Amino acid sequence: MSELYTLTKDFCNVIFSKNPTKLDEWINAAQKYDIPELQTFINGIKKDITAVKNGIIYSYNNGLAEGSVNKIKVIKRVMYGRNSFELLKAKVLFGELFHIKFN
Repeated sequence: MSELYTLTKDFCNVIFSKNPTKLDEWINAAQKYDIPELQTFINGIKKDITAVKNGIIYSYNNGLAEGSVNKIKVIKRVMYGRNSFELLKAKVLFGELFHIKFN
């Protein structure tokens, strides 16, 4: 259990290190342990290693866009069957303009 805790802590340090070569070192160290869940996690990282390394290097993310999309979807669900597209458009634009929480 302590080894898994150490690996988890090391992975956190790798993610915030801004050094993608440390990820390869961590993967090599973690593969030595015979923990099925850990091996599944490592295989998932390996499938998209370029994206994971870019996530370590760059501080960009799409959180702002995802938040806006989520707000629009919530408004759309609340308004389902109520009225027209024009009302939906007005409500979304009004919410973005004044940052008002709906319902």
